[in-house]
Amino acid sequence: MMKIKLTPSEFKNLKGIEYFKFEEDFIEENVRCIPMIVRFKMDAAGIKLKLAEWSKFLPTERVQLASLPISTQQQTDKYHQFLIGLITKYTGNQATTLAIEPLPDWGNLHQIPAMLKEKLAEFQLHLSINQWRKLTNIQRFALLKLCRPGHENKNFSKAIIEFGLLNP
Repeated sequence: MMKIKLTPSEFKNLKGIEYFKFEEDFIEENVRCIPMIVRFKMDAAGIKLKLAEWSKFLPTERVQLASLPISTQQQTDKYHQFLIGLITKYTGNQATTLAIEPLPDWGNLHQIPAMLKEKLAEFQLHLSINQWRKLTNIQRFALLKLCRPGHENKNFSKAIIEFGLLNP
């Protein structure tokens, strides 16, 4: 199979979108993976998006998915409907819905999730509660996504470095 050379993501250097350098390495089946900002918003909207679906969207639609606000329930509902519409438009399939976590682990500023502590221990690292609190919601979300069992460790360590979590 011929490997396609991908150009940098349409999200790189885009103002107003929290996009991480380590995400430039997220390539699967010759398609750039769904950025964390979109994954974060999909979780909030209760929609699971498959890479095959994502790959069919136009770059402008992908940027719109990263840009649309979800600060209020009305905005989140609008996001939900927009994403369902894209999935239907490009695949003819119904969107896969997810249960919306009312209190996600990344939002708990009083406790570092055990799964993250375990992954940090594998790298002989420690994260203080103060460091955890200083991270943005998307950074905390990303760390939890990257520390799931079976996930590539190379991006977890890159995120730790990018987020400034290595103690000098």
